[in-house]
Amino acid sequence: MIRPEDLGEGLLTWLVEQRWFRAKARGATTVGTRGATALGHGLQHTMIEVDSDLYQLPLGARRDIPDHLTPAVITRLGDESVYDATQDTELMAHLLTLLADGATVDGLSFRTEPGVTLERDLRARPIGVEQSNTSIVYGARYILKLYRQPDPGPNRDVELHRALRSAGTPHIAAPLGVISEGDLVLGFLQEFLPNAVEGWATATASVRDLLAEGDLHADEVGGDFAGEAHRLGAAVADVHAALATETGTSAASPDEVDAEVDAMHARLDAALSEVPELAARERLLRSAFDAVRELREPLTVQQVHGDLHLGQVLRSNEGWVLIDFEGEPAAPLERRRAPRSPLRDVAAMLRSFDYAAFHLLGGEDTDRQLMARAEEWSDRNRAAFSAGYAEVAGDPTEQDTLLRALELDKAVYEVRYEHHNRPDWLPIPLAAIQRWSMP
Repeated sequence: MIRPEDLGEGLLTWLVEQRWFRAKARGATTVGTRGATALGHGLQHTMIEVDSDLYQLPLGARRDIPDHLTPAVITRLGDESVYDATQDTELMAHLLTLLADGATVDGLSFRTEPGVTLERDLRARPIGVEQSNTSIVYGARYILKLYRQPDPGPNRDVELHRALRSAGTPHIAAPLGVISEGDLVLGFLQEFLPNAVEGWATATASVRDLLAEGDLHADEVGGDFAGEAHRLGAAVADVHAALATETGTSAASPDEVDAEVDAMHARLDAALSEVPELAARERLLRSAFDAVRELREPLTVQQVHGDLHLGQVLRSNEGWVLIDFEGEPAAPLERRRAPRSPLRDVAAMLRSFDYAAFHLLGGEDTDRQLMARAEEWSDRNRAAFSAGYAEVAGDPTEQDTLLRALELDKAVYEVRYEHHNRPDWLPIPLAAIQRWSMP
């Protein structure tokens, strides 16, 4: 059995380099084994504690490492190379067998959803780099998401998918199975949509088509996205309606509204301390946030997606599908599980349209005509999305005070994020906030 403690500095160094490792800022100093289980075929399931944070780390070991596994090597241990087993197609294929068998191995449970029978012997392949998880595709049938830092208690992603399946919405990938240890969900198997295309890719292709044209407007370009934006709005509204039916709604109390507005101000305080360019819009932002306190209509809250953007939706042959209902990865668990206004998802998607429109352009020196065309694309698709949403669940633009505050709050979050991670993209949220202040 491989003991992570025996991997020494090699493991600590490797961990910090992984995108799913959440404590990059402080690094990793100590590692301990929470549990290690041999699953057969050379696959070891390992739970490790890194400075008190819990991570899932499937491990493999070989004396001779094939070229395709070289990037997965963590370190040497004796005469073997220890590596991240998620990159080994043979070892990941074994996980599907365990799920198909309904196996239990030393407390690890592999269970399919009721009525599901899995096809066996499908080729496994890891998909590209992800932010907080690792996913394995099996043939063209299934996709297994392994939660690298699993949350204790009920898994929001699994529970909301089950609720939406019960409601019969077509806008999700069907849940098929779960890997767990007690109440800790470690893996989630779902239907794979082989012909689906990420929303970000289709939207940005439309933007490129428009920017390449000399004379045409957004509604005249062959790659016009507005029809898809309209259908996407209807799909998001359908999911919200289904979640409301299956998980319930409630009215936020005045104290809860005040707490949410206070949180907006706190996020702004943090951004102002790091990004001086935001100071010129402080009055606008605080005024927009405080206006939410004066709303006369009750604020309805429910379970929502929680981290919705064009990268979290897929366009399949049958329509739009929403994925990854974990909520915002950086948010505390309690906040991710709390009911929120559905307009928070709407605001996040509207901001994503803005990103799609402007991400190809530079800063202040960008050609004004290109900036105008990008703004035209954003306005057209934001309106189309809102109109599609309105056909199913009410017009979000009629709640303009709340929607404005949520959009600006999201833009403030983006200012901080881009400042720390993508400085070249910082002008996108800053420009959006500036446009809000124009008459």
